[in-house]
This record gives sequence, structure tokens and C-alpha cells, in this order.
Amino acid sequence: MSKAINRREFLGKTAKGVAGVAAASMIGSKLFSAPYIKNPKIANKVMVLGLDGMDPHLLRRFVQRGEMPTFKKLMESGHFGQLRTTLPAQSPVAWSSFITGTNPGGNGIYDFIHRDPVSFTPYMSTSRSFGSTKTWDIGSWSIPLQGGKVELLRRGPAFWYFLDQHDIPASIYKIPANFPVEATKTRGISGMGTPDLLGGYGTFTYFTDAEVPGSEHFTGGRVVKVQPIDHVVKSTLEGPPNSLRTDGRPTKIDFTVYRDPQEDTVRIELQGRKLLMKKGEWSDWIPLEFEVLPMFSSVSGMVRIFVQEVHPHFRLYMSPINVDPKDAEIPISNPVEYSQSLADGIGRFYTQGFPEDTKALTHGIFSSEEFLNQSKIVLEERLKAFDYEINNFDEGLFFFYVSSIDQNSHMLYRTMFPEHPLYEPDASPDVKDGVYHFYRAMDNLLKETMSKMDSNSTLMVLSDHGFAPFTREFHLSTWLVENGYTAVTDRDKYHESDFYEYVDWGRTQAFALGLNGIYVNLYGREANGSIMAHEADKIKKEIAAKLNEVRDPRTGRKIMRGVYDSRQVYSGPHLDIAPDIVVGYDRGYRISDEAVLGKFPQTLFSDRVDKWSADHCLHPDAVPGIFMTNKEVTRSDAGIWDLAPSILNQFGIEVPYEMDGRPILG
Repeated sequence: MSKAINRREFLGKTAKGVAGVAAASMIGSKLFSAPYIKNPKIANKVMVLGLDGMDPHLLRRFVQRGEMPTFKKLMESGHFGQLRTTLPAQSPVAWSSFITGTNPGGNGIYDFIHRDPVSFTPYMSTSRSFGSTKTWDIGSWSIPLQGGKVELLRRGPAFWYFLDQHDIPASIYKIPANFPVEATKTRGISGMGTPDLLGGYGTFTYFTDAEVPGSEHFTGGRVVKVQPIDHVVKSTLEGPPNSLRTDGRPTKIDFTVYRDPQEDTVRIELQGRKLLMKKGEWSDWIPLEFEVLPMFSSVSGMVRIFVQEVHPHFRLYMSPINVDPKDAEIPISNPVEYSQSLADGIGRFYTQGFPEDTKALTHGIFSSEEFLNQSKIVLEERLKAFDYEINNFDEGLFFFYVSSIDQNSHMLYRTMFPEHPLYEPDASPDVKDGVYHFYRAMDNLLKETMSKMDSNSTLMVLSDHGFAPFTREFHLSTWLVENGYTAVTDRDKYHESDFYEYVDWGRTQAFALGLNGIYVNLYGREANGSIMAHEADKIKKEIAAKLNEVRDPRTGRKIMRGVYDSRQVYSGPHLDIAPDIVVGYDRGYRISDEAVLGKFPQTLFSDRVDKWSADHCLHPDAVPGIFMTNKEVTRSDAGIWDLAPSILNQFGIEVPYEMDGRPILG
């Protein structure tokens, strides 16, 4: 108990300042339908809006401009304040704490990326997929004798588990860190963490006859060179690897595009469908079948097509191959029929966890305008789902999540501020207004939510974190080398390495992995461990002390708000998978993309040139979230982990012993 109290004291102080997935999807679960029968025990309704990335400072600014009247009304009639977020202020970490009412030590989610200490394999922290371990190989075919699986790695019971125990119905739409959706009585669809059909967070395909510089190094996208012959383009869309083949070759779908010789129009023929499209036009969702075993087995997916250019060059974008909600073969909803019924009601919709294609903008495939338009398509789908869900909500808990502010703040925050190094002075008014657009849309969402409330309803509006400009990259991995904590075998070549290629593990004391973590190279724990347990504390203290004093040579500013031994800030049963040191950056700074997974850039600092130029993976003091409610709030220092027990408390349910948080609503 003392550790939990110390953790709360710490947070109080800081507040003040598929093929694998496709194969694994062939699993069966006994799922339960939510009991939508009027429960006389339920005295009220609780309605929660999760608005990822809504920033308290920007919100106040927009309210003062008179553009968010519903938020202004709730601020004046209810409670509005900053919400303490987790250390680090990462979405999977914060939302896991919201779901479980615990600090990361209680739910086991510390970063976007964790590592297996035995195999030294990195993996996404919230879920992992595993193929069949028993197969029957016949020539080039490998027939699974048992199903694979997708495992949710978030630990600790979700707060809706306790609602289930009291027969209180709940609807959970797209909450992050909840893939695969657990088989409970709660009705839900998975959000952030849900892969595309290739098993990643989203990989677009771009077909063009033009040169695309640097495309061989793209992440999150692939470029396919085509050659129009007599204005006909024949090409192939590669799908997930064929899990029934020993060589794992990708499944494929051939298609043909007929380009009008004069006009900016094309006719696309794809799996029996014919689409007539103009330059600048987006298609609806196109369902696809990737053949796995001829005549017997296929994997369902879907794409949207964007005709970017017809003449003089041919440029055609295909979205990541999303799981088809009408024929989902991986557990994206509970009950399994829910995603199909929703798609029947509103049409097909993005199922991948990150639907806004930030990588297409990062790699220069999309312009800022095109990215904004694609983000508006995502929001339009989400608002249709909201209307469907809110109109079918009668009692219990209603939770609805929107990603639009978060993803567009990452990419378009820079267009709001002329002082930002990546400001676009010639950007269109729509682009410069892009972030405002999504805030205004949330005002309408709140207005519609409040219209469905009655006198017994509890309303909660929250974000998991705020935002800050990201203009300077810190190469933490290189800093560890230069300060003698990560040893290398070749100081002339290690800057060119991928994934710790030239690391001398026998002499390495610590290494960086993930966005905010440093691990001691501990003997008996790490695959190549060399540091004895009694040496670890001294190394952690040294690293933390030195990092806390690092300054940007350009400005003289300290780049850290705090660097901590994880054992001092976390408590719970899952400390064994925590990084040993947690790094809390100040506004304007973050670890570089290269340093996240074992690359070593030549300098310690560099300017951020990627259009992903605002971020929140910082110290929690730098990017608090928001919390609003129509109820009385009993504490001014609420953290995101306090909201789960507050929801339970509104239904008269005592706070479970597993939770660190405490109710904050009167």
C-alpha cells in the first residue's frame, strides 16, 4: 500500500508544475450479448466522450473565439479542468490506466513498444498475434491443425467487467488498448491497436509511373511502379501473406485501370467491380477477397481508392487493407455480430486503429490538403457511428471515442502557428483551420450528447493528454553511447546500423528502446545481459542525474522535466516488464524516430523535419488532458486513473481493490 501512496504523491507533485493476424483470426470464442433489458437497479445513465488529444490550452482558446458554444456552456454550468495523465503521456499507457483505474504497474502497459527480454524482440505493447503451432505440411502447403490466437496484453480487469457483474449494460465504442475485444457482456468495437490486414498499424499502397524519392525506406506505405501502355495500367495489390503456404508468399489481387486519353477520369476494374472515377475523387469502401486456398478459403478485407492524378502522371492511392466489419475474421467486436450490424446500419467503416493516414503525409504522398480531406472522411464515418450508437442507447454506460483531434494535431498543429519551423505560409485557409475544424466538430458531438441526457444522467468528457510542438529531436540512443552506457563494436559504422547492429552487449550497461524507456542490460533477464543486479541502482541513478542536466546547445534549455527510476513511480503486479528508467521530455522535444528501435544518428540533436511535428510522448506536466462533467467534482487533482472508479461509483458500485484511483464525483 505504501508504494501506491508514494506513487500518488509523485503524481500530485508533477501535476503542479494480418497475415499473422489473419491466421490468428481463425479462432472461436464463446461470446455473450449485452443484456439490453431494463434494469430496475440502474438509477442513472453515464455518458462518456473520449476525445483523444484534446488540449486544455487550445480548448480555452477556441472557446474564447466563440466557436464552441456547447463547451462554453458546460464550462460555465459544470466542471472544467486539467486532467493529470500518465508517465509517459502516451495514448496506450493513458487509456489503459483509464480502463483499469490503475497506474501502469497495474495494467502492464508502459509504452507503444515493449521488448521480450529473452528473445530481444520488440512488439506492440497492447496485443500480440500468434499463428498455429501445429501444422501439417503437404508440399508447398502448410495446413494448421489448430487455431492461432490474438492476445490482449493489457492486464487487470476493465471497469466494465464490474458493470457486467451488476447487470449494467455498457456500450464501448473504439476505446484504445482494447484489441482483441474481450468476450464479456459489454458491447464493444476495438479501436487503437486494431491492425490492418497486413498485421501492422496501417500500410497504404501507392501505384504510380512517377519517381517517388526515398520510397525504398518508407514505413507504413509501399510504392508500386506501373507503366501505362496505351492508357491501360495493369497491376497487383498484395494482401496478407498466405498463412497456408510454407513460403508465406503474399496473397494477390490483380486489377486494371483504363485511363481516358484526354480527360482526368479512369475506369477501375477490381474483382468484378467497375468504378468510374475522376481526379481528386475518393471511392466508397470496396470489399475484397484474398484467396488463401483456391476454391476453399479466402480472407476478407476492404480498401478505399483515391485518384490523385491521371495526367501527365498516373497516381493512385489505396488505403491500408482494413478488416471488413461485415465479414471480420479477427475479434474486432463483441458480440461478433455487432460490427456487421453496425456496418449494415451506417455502411462500412475504418476498422484499423489509426485510420487517419499520417504516413501518407509524412512521406509526401498526400499534400496537407489531401490528408485533411481523408481525415474528414474518417470523422464523417465516426459521426455516423455516433448517431447510430446514441440513438440506440437507453440505459447504463455509453462510451464513445474520437481520434480526429489527436491525429490531426500531430500533423497540422504546425499550420496554426507562424512561429513553427514547419509552418506553411501558402497553405489553404482550410488547412490552416484544420485543427479548429475538428474541435468545432466535437462541440456538435457534445451538443448531441447533452440532448440525450435526462436529469439522472452523468456526463464525462475527457482527453488522455494534450499537445505540444515537436521541433527538436533528441537521439537518446547516441547519448547513451557517448556517455559510456551503450558500448559499440565499431565506432565508425555504428551510426549506419539498424536495430542495435553494432552494439557490444558484453560491455553495455543500458540501452534505449521505445519512446520513453531505458533498460539496464541486466544479467539473467536480458538476452545478452552483462550487468549484475547489485549494480543496477547505481547505473539508473547516474543516467537519470545526467539526463536531467542535458541542454539543447542551440537554446541552452534543459530538455527534460524529469527522469525517473520506474520502481519509484509505478506500483503493482506487472513491474517486471517496465523499463528501468522512464524519460519525461519537456515541450518541444522528443526522442527521434531512429532512436526508438536501435538506430544511432550521428548527432545528439537535430531539427524535426517530419510533418509529424507536434507530440505528447512527454512528461505528464507538459501535456495534461481535459476533464469536464455536469457533476460536482470533489478533488482538483484528478488523474485519468480516477475516472474508472468514478464511473463505477455513479452506479453505486464500490471501488474494486485492484484499482489505484478513487472517485472524484459527488
